[in-house]
Amino acid sequence: MYITKEKKAEIFAKHGKSANDTGSAEGQIALFTARINHLTEHLKNNRKDYNTERSLVKLVGKRRALLDYLTKKDILRYRAIVKELGLRK
Repeated sequence: MYITKEKKAEIFAKHGKSANDTGSAEGQIALFTARINHLTEHLKNNRKDYNTERSLVKLVGKRRALLDYLTKKDILRYRAIVKELGLRK
């Protein structure tokens, strides 16, 4: 797997409330972003890997749903995570 346990714990510690807080929206969005970035790099070299392309589209949809949830729930948390991860230009 391209994301080890240590890397996941680091992502959740940085973006979640703690290293064990795997359910927070910010932690999930950060994890999805790391996976999306990895799959994007993979697809740059393997353009005909349609299974990975489908997985990437599904991940982007899941991240979008979580971002929409955060927008409705708490706009300040949404703005903070977007700025921290650099999702918007």
